[in-house]
Amino acid sequence: MTVPVFCGIVPPHILEHLVAHAEDDAVREAAERSLALDALNRVHRAEAPSTPEGIVRERVLDTAERTVCDDHHTQRLPGRVVRTEGAAPVPDQTVDRAYDGLGATFDFYLAAYARHSIDGRGLPLDATVHYGQRYDNAFWNGERMIFGDGDGTLFNDFTVSVDVIGHELTHGVTQYSAGLDYQDQSGALNESVSDVFGSLVKQYSLKQTADQADWLIGAGLLAPGVHGVALRSMKAPGTAYDDPNLGQDPQPATMAGYVDTSDDNGGVHLNSGIPNHAFYLAATAIGGFAWEKTGQIWYDVLTGGTLPASADFATFAAATVAAAGARYGAAEVAAVRDAWVQVGVVAPA
Repeated sequence: MTVPVFCGIVPPHILEHLVAHAEDDAVREAAERSLALDALNRVHRAEAPSTPEGIVRERVLDTAERTVCDDHHTQRLPGRVVRTEGAAPVPDQTVDRAYDGLGATFDFYLAAYARHSIDGRGLPLDATVHYGQRYDNAFWNGERMIFGDGDGTLFNDFTVSVDVIGHELTHGVTQYSAGLDYQDQSGALNESVSDVFGSLVKQYSLKQTADQADWLIGAGLLAPGVHGVALRSMKAPGTAYDDPNLGQDPQPATMAGYVDTSDDNGGVHLNSGIPNHAFYLAATAIGGFAWEKTGQIWYDVLTGGTLPASADFATFAAATVAAAGARYGAAEVAAVRDAWVQVGVVAPA
């Protein structure tokens, strides 16, 4: 198993824009520190040993095994244990939100796809909160979730959005299943899959149908006064924010706007808007709870064992069309195929 590269929920282009254009010196300094920490964690991830495979547990439980640690604004992981599985809530709401978000993600994967934790074998879910000083990010480091507190001016505490927690833990699901290369279109698919299932974690928690969901990633993460609603929109990529400090959301919704760049591993956080929008279109066309049929199709592809790690959009599209046909009928196949066509990715007839 390859070690996944660093993939924080806040993409580098946002932090880089803040460094160059933030009106507040403290915000700019927080963004600079966050970029530096991201770079450090990227190096640590590349040097880390692969996550062990073949772990055998005597009994896989249908309940999460959670541990939340407090790093007290340092970078000395894992920090001090402050809440364990089954313990009562604590006075620190950040701790409790992390605990609840880990549980919501575990419950979603178990109920929707009979998956026991992110590795499918009951992997304990660990998290560290209060990481770094005004750290503007959250990420899965291959072993645990790590949350910054945000700068308090543009970004709120990174535990406030359950879809952010679901997004990052889904990088772990991908790590243990398809292992999509974090580069170019396969990297954009890696990011998109995390957005898809992060959104579904929220939708499942709220019991929302596809037409009721907001399809936003990181709603509530932007502080009051910021001109924006979230980090990304699956319904309308490119519209999540337009703010003097953050800049304008640059995500394309279709291949017509595909960004050819060497930055951010080939634009993985930008071009993920294209498969994100395809999922939204398929889910709303099929209707009902999106985690049931459309989510099941995407999950079958992600975990089926046949998706190449270097899969591009067309390969993934073809796989979802085939998966729709294998599990459902002509209507679902047509909805999935049409969704990809609408974003400019042609799947086979």
